[in-house]
Amino acid sequence: MNSSNATVLLIYTGGTIGMIHNEETGILENFNYKHLLKHIPELDKCGADIDSYVFDKIIDSSDMNPDVWVKLANVIYDNYDSYDGFVILHGTDTMAYTASALSFMLINLSKPIILTGSQLPIGDLRTDGKENLLTSIEIASAKDADGESVVQEVCIFFENHLMRGNRTTKLNAENFNAFHSCNYPNLADAGIHIKYESIYLRRNQDNAPLKRFAVYDSNVAVLTLFPGISRNVVESLLSAPGLRGVVLKTFGTGNAPSCSWLLELLTEATAKGIVIVNVTQCVEGFVDMSRYETGAQLIDTGVISGHDLTTESALTKLMVTLGSADDPETVKSDMLTPIAGEMTL
Repeated sequence: MNSSNATVLLIYTGGTIGMIHNEETGILENFNYKHLLKHIPELDKCGADIDSYVFDKIIDSSDMNPDVWVKLANVIYDNYDSYDGFVILHGTDTMAYTASALSFMLINLSKPIILTGSQLPIGDLRTDGKENLLTSIEIASAKDADGESVVQEVCIFFENHLMRGNRTTKLNAENFNAFHSCNYPNLADAGIHIKYESIYLRRNQDNAPLKRFAVYDSNVAVLTLFPGISRNVVESLLSAPGLRGVVLKTFGTGNAPSCSWLLELLTEATAKGIVIVNVTQCVEGFVDMSRYETGAQLIDTGVISGHDLTTESALTKLMVTLGSADDPETVKSDMLTPIAGEMTL
């Protein structure tokens, strides 16, 4: 690649951006990374020195799992001093989960980690992958007047918008504008120029060294409340063997049905040490359990507020936090403390 002041490691995990139609079957199949360069010759002219790391086994987005997050965190950690930025090509379906997980596994970042992908394969005529990838590389290469990275956190770049990774959710399976950061402003918008919103960007002010938490506990679950939910369903989930954490998706600002059996089951679960985090089912807004009686009743059960955490962020933070601590009270404290800009108190 062309030499440049910026060096970028391009990590290819899989996803639609790296797929091509099989002319015989019509099915999308993964193809070799070299084909990516064939379809985007501009990579040689993008002004950065790019190296690539390709996973031995290409991973469909639906098959993403915590072991892969650990592998990604380790690849970035092991190569951290050798590159100015990192771009991860990833399937869109679980991209927000991976971005959230990495933000909790890699603390004190002073360099950008940009996840991107596409809704159409890179070989398609109308693909969105080309611009997503080229702009992600430009963002990963961007330095300020002091020579420091403009972006110093885990982000998703998609359809002209740079978003904090742990604030992002995939809301559209059909349109190019698939991802949104509903409770936090975009970090940058790309038009003719890339306009960075510096007041919203995280900075490693103290130049603290990078910390890696490549551990997790996947003994967690998501419990979505709905009108008419039965005791059997809730009891079955909360009594799952080994369960340590639950993301409880409630109504509105954190409200739940006024069923005595539900409150009893939640109280029993928290008494056993299961950490239950309350997040709203709404796309925008935050949990305030003190606003209504149907929310306040949850406080006495031991359920804690997830404030404006996304489901993806709450779940992955719970996994990483449980992997690092055995004491439920420590886990609760960590869940209530912002560590990567994932929540607003």
